[in-house]
Amino acid sequence: MAAQGNPAASARSLSLPAILAFAAAYMPFAALQLSAAVQLPRFFATSLGMGATAGAIFGLVRLIDIPVDPALGLTMDRSRSRMGRYRPWLILAAPVLILAIYMTYQAEPGVSRSYLVLWLLVLYLGMSFLLVAGNAWASTLATTYKARSRIFGAQTGMGVLGAAMVLAIPIFTDSRHLSEAEGVHAIGWFLMGLAPVSILIALLRTPERIVEDNHAQRFKASDYAALLVRPNVLRLMAADFCVTLGPGWMAALYLFFFEDSRGFSVSAANILLAIYILAGLAGAPAAAWLANRISKHRALMVQTTGYSLTLIVLFLLPKGQFLPAAPAMFVAGSFAAGFVVLIRSLTADIGDEIRLEKGRNLVGLLYALTSGTTKAAAAMAAVITFAVLGAVGYNFKPGAVNGPDQIRGLELAYIIGPIVFVMIAGACFIGYRLTAERHADIRRQLDDRDAMDDPAAALESLIGDTDLAAAGRPQ
Repeated sequence: MAAQGNPAASARSLSLPAILAFAAAYMPFAALQLSAAVQLPRFFATSLGMGATAGAIFGLVRLIDIPVDPALGLTMDRSRSRMGRYRPWLILAAPVLILAIYMTYQAEPGVSRSYLVLWLLVLYLGMSFLLVAGNAWASTLATTYKARSRIFGAQTGMGVLGAAMVLAIPIFTDSRHLSEAEGVHAIGWFLMGLAPVSILIALLRTPERIVEDNHAQRFKASDYAALLVRPNVLRLMAADFCVTLGPGWMAALYLFFFEDSRGFSVSAANILLAIYILAGLAGAPAAAWLANRISKHRALMVQTTGYSLTLIVLFLLPKGQFLPAAPAMFVAGSFAAGFVVLIRSLTADIGDEIRLEKGRNLVGLLYALTSGTTKAAAAMAAVITFAVLGAVGYNFKPGAVNGPDQIRGLELAYIIGPIVFVMIAGACFIGYRLTAERHADIRRQLDDRDAMDDPAAALESLIGDTDLAAAGRPQ
């Protein structure tokens, strides 16, 4: 059942091993997010012969899937069970993901467009269960400004490991002279094992306390509309959209760009991408460190500027030269990992601001909104980039030779989109006022109110912190 007690104390008492165990559930999501953006569209476009239609389908399904997340967030915020509020949703994610991964990654030539649409919808549904529940649960485990940077940094770090693993598989299969399709099949089997194991680790080691909303009234549609016009929510959604669209744009074109424009082999391109992803192990804690010193919104501005400058440097490097490209990819990956940490931590802080003002815990809905903007951005990245390549006459078929005009179009599409959108994301937080000091005051008021509503929590706070994580068992 859900663990009870002072939520702030609970968050402080979570040890580093317990935080990492909870963050393990993010590994399959990050791995799938990368693979579904980089490897799976190319698999359906080339190996299964769908061409540019594959990019359009991936984008369309992302758009169709957008309303699912707000509905999930609202349902999660209002759900109750003996196991907790968010735990059942993580349990449900495992079988949904296993089935969808099998049907997409093990697909054979001849599958129809409707087949791809159906199983992509199921795949994204399982990913939504995992992401919305995991983020909302994390916000209840870590309630302070700094603790949130820590726990979301841990999530990002574990996600980096998951993403790096799916990048290592095609490097291995290519060295064994297996086809690209066989490499995708191998990735699918790996993901089907990773999802249930990582989710189980998180469930067994993480306590959960439901934050009651004794001052809240029944949710109305007008409240949802009011949430969408709050200035900080609009800033957050716009920044999340742009900071996702930029790297997502780059991801959709990555393999095409590094092979046809930069002259790298499939193995070398995947190794560089692995360096980009693994850089998150340094970039995530670095972003948390920077956020706790200059504030989260200013740290995001620094990260977006650094990312854009690094992409320019990468584009100017000599073609086919691995050694100069590797450090540039590491720096770019470090900045990109910081985007995720900062956006999620900012979301939790804004959720506290809303709960104090409205008396409702709508953090699940808020994370669902940002998940929706993420999906919309990913959809646009897939649709626009594949459409641009089609417009310049780029040939998607394996072994096709593209001319200088097609390569130039690929290069322009690859470099301009990411720089423009990530810079817009940073600019969204100009004039932002929810600083660390303001958030500390909000948390103090929330903790005081929660203590008045829950005498047991107030008594526990007076007695001292209880180390929930040390027990090493589900609560």
